[in-house]
Amino acid sequence: MGAVLAQALAPVQFLWGIPIAFGLVSAQFMRVNSAWTGARVGWFLGFGYFSFAMSWIVEPFQVDPDRHAWMAPFALVFLAAGLALFWGLAFGLAAKVSQRGLRVLALIVAWSLAEFGRAYLLTGLPWAAFGQFWMDSPVAVLLPWIGPHGVAFLTLAAVLPLGLALRNPVVASVPLLSAVGILWLLPSPPETILTSKTVRLVQPNAPQDQKWHPEYRWGFVRRQLSYTSAQPRPDLVVWPETAVPQMLNSAGDILAAIADAADGVPVITGIQRRLDLRFFNSLVVLDASGGARQIYDKAHLVPFGEYVPFGNILARFGITGFASQTGSGYSAGPGPQILDLAIGKALPLICYEAVFPQLLNSAPTRADMLIQVTNDAWFGTYSGPYQHLVQARMRAAEQGLPMIRVANTGVSAMIDGYGRIRESLPLGEAGFVDARLPRPLAPTLYSRIGDIPVFGLLLMLAGFVVVQSRRSTSS
Repeated sequence: MGAVLAQALAPVQFLWGIPIAFGLVSAQFMRVNSAWTGARVGWFLGFGYFSFAMSWIVEPFQVDPDRHAWMAPFALVFLAAGLALFWGLAFGLAAKVSQRGLRVLALIVAWSLAEFGRAYLLTGLPWAAFGQFWMDSPVAVLLPWIGPHGVAFLTLAAVLPLGLALRNPVVASVPLLSAVGILWLLPSPPETILTSKTVRLVQPNAPQDQKWHPEYRWGFVRRQLSYTSAQPRPDLVVWPETAVPQMLNSAGDILAAIADAADGVPVITGIQRRLDLRFFNSLVVLDASGGARQIYDKAHLVPFGEYVPFGNILARFGITGFASQTGSGYSAGPGPQILDLAIGKALPLICYEAVFPQLLNSAPTRADMLIQVTNDAWFGTYSGPYQHLVQARMRAAEQGLPMIRVANTGVSAMIDGYGRIRESLPLGEAGFVDARLPRPLAPTLYSRIGDIPVFGLLLMLAGFVVVQSRRSTSS
């Protein structure tokens, strides 16, 4: 059932798998007679789900298969098994409740809290969260109001009661039918209002095994230069993550060539840089002479990708971050910052940072747009890039801000403040697109208050379940 549930994610998006999987698992869970048995049900469900949902994790190990391919199955198994522990804990705690109706509520609350834990603890990994099922459905209109965790909670509240269908099918179906009815009545988002500004999204399509290769890397740079110099001129040009195959400290010539190709138009590009003995995965805003006018250093790094916990010790055994081209890993930047651009204020995100809604909520002030530069070549060509795109669209909808998303191999896209794609470049194609920048929407409720209300509600419901369960036991 976990494998079936994973098919609701991009690119398959088999939404009928949601009531099927949740309903059958809930029915199975109603029959367990111990916390240990419940924990096993939750763990096996999670293992099946994450094994399929995050199968893209094997892709980075294929970039240099002679060295790393043997690690791929271990990475997938251990990641899926570790994330499934959150679900196992939730099911185990909920199984302590004996009363059937109350047990369903206990599972809804415990599972929702487990997803909170997965998103925040140990730097967090909210990939494949339940809110990602719904980006192309009417449910997406709830994201600006209650955020991804609120949507996940409502998803569980609507479908887990189906586990009671054999005993009382009418009562079991009420939450789901009510949710469908409410969504049917919600108005669709209005048409996007566009500004007069045009942004050029540059997609070089550099495969990861060629991106840094001496024979190929400058060809990708020349490709991006030709796209940058194309007429007519936009108001801003954006290159993807680590698009320049040199350290910022020694890239003066190539940065000058970029500025010359842009002919006065500001350019944003991803690049690595060194500061003393530390290395950063950075984004820079280039001025007309090729100088780095503004710099943003990636703050939320990928564990074992861009840095390794206890890296100084493990580096002695040859264990370093996959994405780090220099040294044993990157250093984290100070956190979110706002870039002042000619077309407005922008909140920059580098790749993995777009996975975390709380990161955007911690920005020092509200921006006019989001800018994500990424290198999804690490994720292969099947599920990873499309799931990453869905998460970027969710961040735009949660904040009510347009997003300029530029990916090395795709999908590059201009996304409006409702999370809808306005213009895009397909996965695996080189090219560029000039896209009109949408106007930002009013600040959303979620951008103002974040996850605190939903988390507080879950804690209150958890307290209610505990009190009612004790009363039921004592009576």
